[in-house]
Amino acid sequence: MVDIYIHYDGQLHSTARHAPSSTVLSTDAPVDNQGKGESFSPTDLVAAALASCSAITMEMYAKRKGWNIAGLRVDCEYMPAERGHPTQFKLVMNMPAHLDQEQIDRLVVIAARCPVHRTLEGEVAFDERVELV
Repeated sequence: MVDIYIHYDGQLHSTARHAPSSTVLSTDAPVDNQGKGESFSPTDLVAAALASCSAITMEMYAKRKGWNIAGLRVDCEYMPAERGHPTQFKLVMNMPAHLDQEQIDRLVVIAARCPVHRTLEGEVAFDERVELV
């Protein structure tokens, strides 16, 4: 289990702190949703999580196979959900040119097995409660 603490800073900004590393990042609402777009929006972070998790999962697999995938780049475009339409993610995996088609095909399958991808396509349980501060 990993704890992440969010402090709402006001004016649609928040600060997130990753408890294990104390790394901090800021979020802002997107311009099309009353924000200034000064940082990642929460949904941007979901897209970034999907792309980075895909890359990390491919790297872990490639290391076991002895494949060098240095230079791999995963681009993620997403269209936020709108009434009647689900959120759409488009991943473009820019593979190193020295990989053969069999390796590329295998890496694409492996990327779809990353934990974020599996979380987004499956059911998610929420345990929410209120505490007074």
